Amino acid sequence: MRISERGQITIPKRLRDRYGMNHNVEVDITPTTEGLLIRKHAASEHPVDSVSGILDEVEQPGIPSDVDEYIEEIRGA
Repeated sequence: MRISERGQITIPKRLRDRYGMNHNVEVDITPTTEGLLIRKHAASEHPVDSVSGILDEVEQPGIPSDVDEYIEEIRGA
């Protein structure tokens, strides 16, 4: 790999695919004793965690909030 005139490098596709460094992924560059360490920027919260459980907070008329209760209702038991 070479550094371009503008300070850019190209990470080979096989490495981008392997480490999930797709287009517009933010990275952190950390100086180490051996050189530079490039890592994907750690998100503060996983996107699924941000919406997990939101339906538990919303009461919907006619829809049981308990899964077992719902299954009994749709089975006609």
